[in-house]
Amino acid sequence: MSLINTKVKPFKSLAFKDKNFVSISEKEIQGKWNVFFFYPANFTFVCPTELKDLSDHYEDFKKIKTEIYSVSTDTHFSHKVWHDISNTIKSVQYYMISDSSWELTKNFEVMRYSEDDNGNLKESGFSLRATFIIDPDNIIRSIEVISDGVGRNSQELLRKVQALQYIRKNSGEVCPARWEKGRSTLKTKINLVGNL
Repeated sequence: MSLINTKVKPFKSLAFKDKNFVSISEKEIQGKWNVFFFYPANFTFVCPTELKDLSDHYEDFKKIKTEIYSVSTDTHFSHKVWHDISNTIKSVQYYMISDSSWELTKNFEVMRYSEDDNGNLKESGFSLRATFIIDPDNIIRSIEVISDGVGRNSQELLRKVQALQYIRKNSGEVCPARWEKGRSTLKTKINLVGNL
């Protein structure tokens, strides 16, 4: 079953932000737009490039009242150490959530599985590379899951958030392919059927 258009399940996690450990739950994310950015693990290869790219555009997300939460199954202590010693991760100012209990990874259905010697699937303890855009009502409006070897683009993510925000405010309008903020949208009227 897809999680699209479903409500975020209750959770409670610790995160690292602004040199402190803070508690995050579904209550803290309500009332604003949010991006949950799952990645496999700290101290890896593609992941730091993605987190740095998000960091480079964090102010753009804040301007459209959207908070960023990176999520991995690493501990909050690991997040702190990675932030302290990595030149790439030092710039991260958004929340780095620890999902060491696997609660979020399971809630968002992005747990990675591996086969044991008998061919049975078992939880690996790592998440897939996945992105969720969540609206102010805590409803999941976008899901992207991509192969481990491909990093995500925060500018494309920003465009998707802007499009979702636009259609939330403008009932009866939709954003066509390659839509960008300020461009024309489409009105969902019968005269458009077969005329596009």
